Amino acid sequence: MLDKKQLRKKYYKIRKNNYYEISDNFFKPLINLLDKLFKKKKIYLSSYYPSNYEVNTMNLFNLIKNKKKIKILLPVINLGDKLTFVKWDLLDILKVNKYGILEPAIKKKFLVPRVALIPLLAFDKKKFRLGYGKGYYDKFLGKYLKMNKNILTIGVAFSFQKYNKLPISKLDVKLDYILTEKGFIK
Repeated sequence: MLDKKQLRKKYYKIRKNNYYEISDNFFKPLINLLDKLFKKKKIYLSSYYPSNYEVNTMNLFNLIKNKKKIKILLPVINLGDKLTFVKWDLLDILKVNKYGILEPAIKKKFLVPRVALIPLLAFDKKKFRLGYGKGYYDKFLGKYLKMNKNILTIGVAFSFQKYNKLPISKLDVKLDYILTEKGFIK
């Protein structure tokens, strides 16, 4: 069995070699789920600015531009290497963080997402994810889920990123759903 470091290297290469630009339809199952679960309630939806051959979440903006109830949050790495989320609009200024990832340049009030779209390198049939190795999302979710914050977690990936059984630790957080071009894996 491969360890996490080996799997990260393997799945980064797989994602890079198989990457393709998705259509807006990729996110339609997500919009349908949000409409069903939240009706007319305001939703803080955390996303991420895509990099390194991640699924392009910018396509999501085409589907939500007329949905005033959905407010997008993007992650920010703060002092102490803590992951937080701030409200972000499509034309807001971004800056490059220490990992080469774009994040909001203007610091705003930190918000806790109700729904979190989470990038990943690989996922398994039990909905565990293989992240990039720093534990930012697992630490954030571990903290807020322990505080009884009800966060719906959705990994975003291509179907070719599925791995049979990932090695997991007690810090790894199981996701509620995985969204791929084939729809939701529940």
